[in-house]
Amino acid sequence: MKSYDIVIVGGGPAGLAAAVAAKKAGNDSILILERDHELGGILNQCIHNGFGLHTFKEELTGPEYASRYIDQVLELGIDYRLNTMVMDIAPDKTVTAMNREDGMFTVPAKAVILAMGCRERPRGALNIPGYRPAGIYSAGTAQRLVNIEGYMPGKEVVILGSGDIGLIMARRMTFEGAKVQCVAEIMPYSGGLKRNIVQCLNDYNIPLLLSHTVVDIKGRERVEGVTIAEVDGNMKPIPGTEKFYSCDTLMLSTGLIPENELSRSAGVAMNPVTSGPVVNESFETSIEGVFACGNVLHVHDLVDYVSEEAAKAGEHAAAYVANGREEAAEDITVTAKGGARYTVPSTVSLDRLGDLLTIRFRVGAVYKDAFVSVYLDDERVTHQKKRIIAPGEMEQVILKKEQLTSHEGLKNITVTVETE
Repeated sequence: MKSYDIVIVGGGPAGLAAAVAAKKAGNDSILILERDHELGGILNQCIHNGFGLHTFKEELTGPEYASRYIDQVLELGIDYRLNTMVMDIAPDKTVTAMNREDGMFTVPAKAVILAMGCRERPRGALNIPGYRPAGIYSAGTAQRLVNIEGYMPGKEVVILGSGDIGLIMARRMTFEGAKVQCVAEIMPYSGGLKRNIVQCLNDYNIPLLLSHTVVDIKGRERVEGVTIAEVDGNMKPIPGTEKFYSCDTLMLSTGLIPENELSRSAGVAMNPVTSGPVVNESFETSIEGVFACGNVLHVHDLVDYVSEEAAKAGEHAAAYVANGREEAAEDITVTAKGGARYTVPSTVSLDRLGDLLTIRFRVGAVYKDAFVSVYLDDERVTHQKKRIIAPGEMEQVILKKEQLTSHEGLKNITVTVETE
C-alpha cells in the first residue's frame, strides 16, 4: 500500500468532515479507512430529522446530512477503503489494517486522525438480574434492525435508559405499531435532549419514569416482562415500589462510550471522565501528529458539533503535515471544576491558537438558574446565566485569543458552574 500524508480511521460524520477540511486546507494525500460497507457511519440508520440546523441552516435526516459530506469526499477525489478494519497504529504512525481484497496491509502516514465514533454500553455492564432470553436489544441495534434491515424487534416494548437513541426509538417503534409501555431512567433526570423528551415521549403519551430501573427480567426463551422499581439516592431499589410491565422486548439506552481500544493500544493518553483522548487546542493527542475528533473524543449531542470539531482537526492535521509541530510556549491547562465534569480541550497553546477558543463540557447534575463561569487563573472573565443546565446537553464557552494573551503569565483556564 502506498503511503499517505493523512490517514483517517473512520468514515462517519467526523472522519468525513476531517477529510474534507484537510483537503480544502491544501493536502492532496488523504485516505479514509472505514470498517462498514459504506461511508456515513451511524447517520445511515438515523432516518429521523433534526440534523444540520447549525451546519447547513436547514433540517435534514441523518442519511441526508451524511450525503452532503460523502458528496464532497467524492467530488474532491479523496481516497477511501470500505470493509476495512484498522488493527494497529505504530509509534511512527504506520497504520496496519485488513480487508478481504488486500489482506493485511500497512499504510505509512505523516498524520493520523482518530474518528472511530462511539458504541453503546452493553447489558453486561448493567448487572440486571434474570435469564438471558431473546428480546433484549441495545437501542442502536434495534434502530438498525428497523430502519435498515426492515425487522421489528417486538410489539410490546420497555426502554431502560433515556439516552437520545432510546427516546427516538420510543417514537419510531410507536410509528411502526408497537406499544411502548414506558421509558425507565435510573437517574433523577433524563440523559437525552429536552426536545427529544417532548417530541418522542410527551407527544405520544409515553411515560418517563425518573429514578427507576429494571430489577428483574421474566422469561427464559423470550422476554415476557420486566419488573421496574424506584431507586433511592444511592441508586438502590426501594422495596415495595416494584411494578411488573408485560413486554416482549427490552431496549437498553444506557449511554454511549467512545470507541477507543485502538487509541489505547497506540499509547494515547486518555481522559478518565470522557473515556476519550486528552487533546490540545488543535485536537492533537499526547502523540505528536495523531489527532482525535467527534464521538471518539467525547460523546456529542449534536452531529453539527462533531463536524465542526472534525473540520478543525482536519485543518490542524494538514498544517502539521505541511509545517511540522510548531514550537510553542508552555501549555495552559484547561480545568473543569464544580459542576463541570470535563473540558475539551485539556490544554491550550497560545502560539498555535486561532482567533477563538471554544471549550466544550458537560455537567454532572441538573442546575436551574445557575451561571457558567470562566476563570483565567483567579480572575473571573465570564459569568453567563443559564436557565437550566443538564447532563444530556453539551455546553460551550467561547473565548477570544486577545482575552488570553492580555492575561500575562496565564497558567490555568477554569470552567465551572456557580449558583450565584
